[in-house]
Amino acid sequence: MPELPEVEVTRLGVSPYLIGQRVTGLVLRRSGLRWPFPVNLAQKMVGQLVDSTGRRGKYLLVNFKKGTLIVHLGMSGHIRVLPDNTPAQLHDHVDIILGKQLLRLTDPRRFGAVLWHDRQDGVIEQHPLLQKLGMEPLTDLFDGAVLYKATRHRKITIKQMLLAGDVVVGVGNIYASESLFLSGISPTTPVNEISLARYKKLAGAIKQILAEAITKGGSSLKDFVNVNGASGYFQQNYFVYDRTGLPCRKCNTLIQQVKQGQRSTFYCVKCQK
Repeated sequence: MPELPEVEVTRLGVSPYLIGQRVTGLVLRRSGLRWPFPVNLAQKMVGQLVDSTGRRGKYLLVNFKKGTLIVHLGMSGHIRVLPDNTPAQLHDHVDIILGKQLLRLTDPRRFGAVLWHDRQDGVIEQHPLLQKLGMEPLTDLFDGAVLYKATRHRKITIKQMLLAGDVVVGVGNIYASESLFLSGISPTTPVNEISLARYKKLAGAIKQILAEAITKGGSSLKDFVNVNGASGYFQQNYFVYDRTGLPCRKCNTLIQQVKQGQRSTFYCVKCQK
């Protein structure tokens, strides 16, 4: 699944093609993806200028004067910038046309989303999908104290808390595993047993891992490519994720894999306590 770095790489890639441009057409090749497409979406977008782009967690935001287009890449989606006459393939579901070029959403598994939030309905942060999301990890407000305070009365494991997204948003399975390794914390540790000092280290690791992943174009494990069709290469730097049975890059102990809440977790039993 595209996580925060992949969505941010997508946002950075599409922004130069979107901001200040006028939408001249919209092609929807299905009635919806995870949810139905908004009624009269073309009427809301066509003819409008794109004011800016944004991101909230794993949601890409395209801002217009009248509202915001909300895009989620789902489990296997990606967006590319293409000439406007590029033929569509089987899993190409949405085209946003901007003169002689288009932005195309491809989503083989159809778990993505294309939604609309009218400006008259309030600020975008109040949209039902966004209003309960946790803090953005790459902001100055996010630190170890935030994690420590939010976990004093919870009993789930630290890996499950990171994936829940209600304390800190966008730290998916890949980057949670890598951040926990970098901070030396076992993924099975109960959140209320982690000290403030260790949470400070974890917050720093999350920021570092996410920033490095964005710089390297994200992780391309299956379907993800950037807007020009190129793959990310952060996966070449993994310490633990998807390295079951391989030696730890720090201590040579074999990397272990366990299931936590239906998700695979990868860690080093020696480096992570």
